[in-house]
Amino acid sequence: MTILSKLASRRKQLAELFTGILVLAVFGLLSLSMVSGFLLYQILRPARTPANFDLNIMMGHPQTFSFSVSDGGQREGWFFPGLRRAPTIVVCHGYLSQRGDVLTLVTALQDHEFNVFLFDFRGHGTSLGVTTLGYRETQELESAIRTLATRDDVDTQRFGLWGVDMGAYAALEVAGSDRRIAALAVDDAYNDPRDMLRMEVQKSGLTALPFVLRAADLGFRLVNYQFRQELPVSALLARTKGMPKLFIEADDRPALAAETRQLFGEAPGPKQTARNGLGYRDMSDDDRKNYENEIVTFFLQNMSPIAHR
Repeated sequence: MTILSKLASRRKQLAELFTGILVLAVFGLLSLSMVSGFLLYQILRPARTPANFDLNIMMGHPQTFSFSVSDGGQREGWFFPGLRRAPTIVVCHGYLSQRGDVLTLVTALQDHEFNVFLFDFRGHGTSLGVTTLGYRETQELESAIRTLATRDDVDTQRFGLWGVDMGAYAALEVAGSDRRIAALAVDDAYNDPRDMLRMEVQKSGLTALPFVLRAADLGFRLVNYQFRQELPVSALLARTKGMPKLFIEADDRPALAAETRQLFGEAPGPKQTARNGLGYRDMSDDDRKNYENEIVTFFLQNMSPIAHR
């Protein structure tokens, strides 16, 4: 009986130990899910601060121009007219930004007779929804170009793209599949939306907690499961052979700068690179003016509004 009692006592102790470990494991898993889920929610649904503008008093005489998006809704953008039948440059803002943040670049391009178009990506500015850090944004850009090409006052076969981080990813993806893209300038580009997610998670400081990065990445992949076979930018770069490309990197975002540098190295020619100390949004007025002059010069050299009149 003594032996049986000892065995029973030992089994009870092991059962209690196992139960304790199981409780801790479940608690840890729930805590990990809550932390990574909340972090993912913050990244994919950032606070929107739509800028209000009165088009009637804006310089450049912009026009409201709408196009359909893949979810069946409508996206409204601003079309700044240049020379009739001139190429159109689509300006693609970045993550945590909006169309109002890039208006000085639009003005610089329009002053040189380009048509210019810009809009707010999903989850930014005036556009509702949840950002996908590039997947659905690429579809939005494709829809915008397809609809712009139906206008009778633009060159339907020559479009230019400028984009920063998320906008740069979308621009590169579209450039790899649309022959109408005549020139491309990208600033702080990245290869895959999961790369941008990783950078944002690391920026939060929560990667000190075990498995938070992996859990956030898993959640992001599940949310965007329909895009699981989407090719990264690097797989499409070969299709841009012959298209003039400008890759710009900023010293204040080293992770993105490294990805931009790698994409530049893998891209076929013609191509050129530039480097700035700060990202576009954080530049001083003088630095921004110099930057915009560089962008305008690039597009003038490669798709001048008067080249094919």
